Amino acid sequence: MTIQEQIEAIREELRQHNYAYYVMDNPTISDFEFDAKLKQLQALESKHPEFFNPTSPTNRVGGEITKNFETVVHEHRMYSLDNSYSKEDLLDWETRLKKAIDGPIEYTCELKYDGASISITYLNGKLHKAVTRGDGFQGDDVTANVKTIKSVPLQLRGNYPEKFDIRGEIVLPFDGFIKLNEARVAQGEEPYRNPRNTASGTLKLQDSAEVAKRPLECLLYNLTGQNLNIQTQMESLNKAREWGFKVPEIAKKASNIAQVLDFIAYWDTHRHQLPYETDGVVIKVNSLQHQEELGYTAKAPRWAIAYKFKAEQVATRLNKITYQVGRTGAITPVANLQPVELAGTTVKRASLHNADQIEKLDIREGDVVFVEKGGEIIPKIIAVDVTQRPQNSKPTVYATHCPECQTPLVRKESEAQHYCPNDTGCNPQIIGRIQHFISRKAMDIEGLGGETVALLVNAGLISNYSDLYELTIADVLPLERMAQKSAENLINGIEASKHIPFERVLFALGIRYVGETVAKKLANHFKSITALKKASVEELMAVDEIGNRIAESVTSFFAEDINNNIVERLSTFGVQMEISAEKRANQTNVLAGQSFVVSGVFYKVTRNELKTLIENNGGKVASSISSKTNFVVAGDKMGPSKKEKAQQLQVPILTEDDFLKMLP
Repeated sequence: MTIQEQIEAIREELRQHNYAYYVMDNPTISDFEFDAKLKQLQALESKHPEFFNPTSPTNRVGGEITKNFETVVHEHRMYSLDNSYSKEDLLDWETRLKKAIDGPIEYTCELKYDGASISITYLNGKLHKAVTRGDGFQGDDVTANVKTIKSVPLQLRGNYPEKFDIRGEIVLPFDGFIKLNEARVAQGEEPYRNPRNTASGTLKLQDSAEVAKRPLECLLYNLTGQNLNIQTQMESLNKAREWGFKVPEIAKKASNIAQVLDFIAYWDTHRHQLPYETDGVVIKVNSLQHQEELGYTAKAPRWAIAYKFKAEQVATRLNKITYQVGRTGAITPVANLQPVELAGTTVKRASLHNADQIEKLDIREGDVVFVEKGGEIIPKIIAVDVTQRPQNSKPTVYATHCPECQTPLVRKESEAQHYCPNDTGCNPQIIGRIQHFISRKAMDIEGLGGETVALLVNAGLISNYSDLYELTIADVLPLERMAQKSAENLINGIEASKHIPFERVLFALGIRYVGETVAKKLANHFKSITALKKASVEELMAVDEIGNRIAESVTSFFAEDINNNIVERLSTFGVQMEISAEKRANQTNVLAGQSFVVSGVFYKVTRNELKTLIENNGGKVASSISSKTNFVVAGDKMGPSKKEKAQQLQVPILTEDDFLKMLP
């Protein structure tokens, strides 16, 4: 046997032992024997560097230093999940699904592990890149650190796709967390607060050798990519196991919500026997074809939902109620609490939402209140212990004036929130609007963060977001913690933002109720800010999914001279105020006024590309067939009930080719 063959044989043997121990939880040799084999391999590789292989088991020990974690755009966005807390929530979700999907729907139930979300890309069976969730659109490259996690395969087994992403959670098991804290206490250091935050923090350590010392595990549960040749979520879990991933065995198919609820009820009590933190159950539509038909909202997949276990509750005293002003002028009452431990963190404040909520619960300063984390993220007050209420207690009188500028607050009858109407003279509103304008999903101005915006406003350098484009390096250099290089980056970032496409500029303007999706629809329909400004409420409501509330908000925004002046200045500075010529060239009105329903599997274009073609050519995509539907575009495996309904309503059914012929 040659030296190279000897090295490869030991590598393969160690991979098998590693898989048996860390993935299958079934060790085949002792730790001593494993370490001896690993040292033998390290010695051989050291003597023969010409046989280096990045997937060698010796690369698990770390040692790579990462000073700055590179930001990486996800090839496939990482969405959040909508949450549910009751049987009724799940039944409502099922009702929505059945409106869009023909025939029976099968579900998968999986435990929701509480860790740090990760997306790992594999190329030709080798670990290529590992990226944190970040904001869902982009995250941090933590590949060097993830490679040290022994349950993450560096080289896959069996037959796998050429390229794919696999998503999951980096977790710290309870046993490892306890041992880690015991070691810290013995060294006189503060113990870590909870496994989840410790796992997340570990991923961002600069020295991968330190990461390798921590007993992190990676639990995988979702495959993403093109041409994976997989039909269901359960099949994807089984395939991932075959390829060498640690995929939790606790996953079950369910034929209806009753079976889903049985799974939830069982694990709500038995989850405490598991070695990891869990905070709920994720329910997914099992069929990937159904998932594709259901698609996504702006924030979450329609085909999945998280059922959150009942949140932990604690009692503490409410010391004082204060009020915060948001960028839209909305006033949020805040409970300042006696600090208390809740779900692994210290809680000092909780949102009280609005005046109605305070009145409903009769919340008063000095009360002992029960606090829980809504969705185990945002603390909220759920009840008051009136038996401990002080005798001199008085009902809360809601604020009548803005806490920042003292302007009298207003409240519309149709809304729960109070507002400060002084939108041009109230500092938090000014700062908040500019912070929204520069945010990542809007203008994404590199070198300019929220704190710097506050410094610029407070220094009197800017009073609205159009003022940003008049700033110079000399203007910003005197700011706190601003050096020559950072000042240059800030000004260059502002200049670069002039190339941000119109739909994101429209979102950045901060028009109330105009989020990312609405901004995109308005931009595609009206094509320019000039046309949008002239649109009436009726014309706006004619756009797909634009209701009266959004339409009135848009017209109100452009009815204000100050807003029109700011928009005009942005245009003068070169900010994009119409869709690009390239995008305009790809858009027509040949399908204007036509409503389409898309169903089945397509081959020449994907379902999403087909929907985009409809919208780019002036048509509307609907989720269900009705008397208002003009055409159904039917691919393979179209649901029989949809076909029957189309025939009953005499809606023309088009093939993929029929539809493509309608386009210019």
